[in-house]
Amino acid sequence: MRTATRYWLGTAAIVVFAVVFIVPFLFIVLTAMKDQQEAGQLEFTWPSQIALLDNLREALQARDYILIIAFINSTILTVTSVALMVVLAAMVGFVLQRRATRWSGFINFLVLSGLIIPPAVVPTIWVLQGLGLFRTMPGLILVEVAYGLSFSILLFRAFIATVPRELDEAAIIDGAGPLRLFFRVVFPLLRPVAVTVIVVQSVVVFNDFTHPLYFLPGEHNATVQLTLYNFQSQYETQYNLLFTNILLITIPPLVMFLFFNRQIVAGMTAGAIKG
Repeated sequence: MRTATRYWLGTAAIVVFAVVFIVPFLFIVLTAMKDQQEAGQLEFTWPSQIALLDNLREALQARDYILIIAFINSTILTVTSVALMVVLAAMVGFVLQRRATRWSGFINFLVLSGLIIPPAVVPTIWVLQGLGLFRTMPGLILVEVAYGLSFSILLFRAFIATVPRELDEAAIIDGAGPLRLFFRVVFPLLRPVAVTVIVVQSVVVFNDFTHPLYFLPGEHNATVQLTLYNFQSQYETQYNLLFTNILLITIPPLVMFLFFNRQIVAGMTAGAIKG
């Protein structure tokens, strides 16, 4: 009975996965292959004439190659934000796990608050304006780091709990200072959770729509998600180009998850099992 139940539960899970994820992706691909008139019907049908290459060329050339510029902006934003997240979250997680003080409870409360308290857009804009960082890439990078830091700290802290303290003591006996201890001894051991944070946060930042919209307005500052506006207007929407755009900006995160799926699971579960 148990084997049969597991079989049917597994089958049901696969069917749900196909309906929720695969079917919409196939609809995107099919619509991106159609011409403008046929794509406007929004039907789940095979195109009578494949126009994918023409749609790709037109989508890339739209508005003076704004999609290519947006890919460059999103790449800069993602790489810089995630790099800062990994380094800062690893350092904070190490200190919280290894250096318990009377302030540890308050700091833990602040970290959890970053996950619970919803973001405040208007006060954040006011702060960025006061710092002269509103409508700038560094300002948006700081926003992305701030919003993703809490989740990353919790992952690193849980994983650091599995690293033996004897390594710290041996390094200190050999004369290693705090920075050398962290970067030369501890940080190389955090590779599994670092890969998890890199992949998960890269997808989050790359797919972010609201933060660039609020904190980095301006056509020359567009990120890939904001280019979805390119093919929509008050009177007409070019669905063939819109879905081609969606297809192009969906591929990078999808490829990352396909290649690093096992590393993500290992990094997410290692601290939970051993901690």
